[in-house]
Amino acid sequence: MTLDLTRALQAARQAEREQAHFYRALAAEAERRGDDALGERFNELHADEQHHLSRITARLMELGAALDDEPLVRAPEPAAATGLDGWEGAARLREEAEVMRYEALAGAQPDAQTAALIREILDTERHHAESLGGKWTPA
Repeated sequence: MTLDLTRALQAARQAEREQAHFYRALAAEAERRGDDALGERFNELHADEQHHLSRITARLMELGAALDDEPLVRAPEPAAATGLDGWEGAARLREEAEVMRYEALAGAQPDAQTAALIREILDTERHHAESLGGKWTPA
């Protein structure tokens, strides 16, 4: 399989932007409702997704790629669409999609530096899918 590395990383970057937005909106709703523990859980997930976004952005820049900053596709706010009581199902589906995306990227055998980045992100996304909790990203 031939990998268009720039295109694949651009797609992963866009997905990370959307995932970060998803958790940021959930954190804001949890905090609005006074659920500090759930708000912190979402903030930790958001922090991991933001970290992935930053690392992918840096890798694209190292590869000399122009950043594709398409506007985020704005679905209804996650808290409004799923309710805080039902957020787990939506989040789990999103995390499983991220695992599949990074498994496909890893399987396409990118260069060594990108492969290492993808393995680290994939490990974190697997933890997210299992626990729906954050702070798995190594510093």
